[in-house]
Amino acid sequence: MTSFEKALGQVIAEERKRQCLTQEALADACGIHVTYISQLERGLKSPTVRVLRLIAKSLNTSASTLLTRAEHD
Repeated sequence: MTSFEKALGQVIAEERKRQCLTQEALADACGIHVTYISQLERGLKSPTVRVLRLIAKSLNTSASTLLTRAEHD
């Protein structure tokens, strides 16, 4: 994956940790598998728009905010 996927994964992980959520809790809130959250956070996978919106909603933010933060890393 590219450095952008890694940056986006890091932003997701940082926001999840800031809210004191485990990967399991975020995965449950999104309705996706915990392994997929792990792969996203490590930059091994690139989320679809639908998944990014689910993650953002579960983190009480917007997909555009997550993307903007990743662009500036």
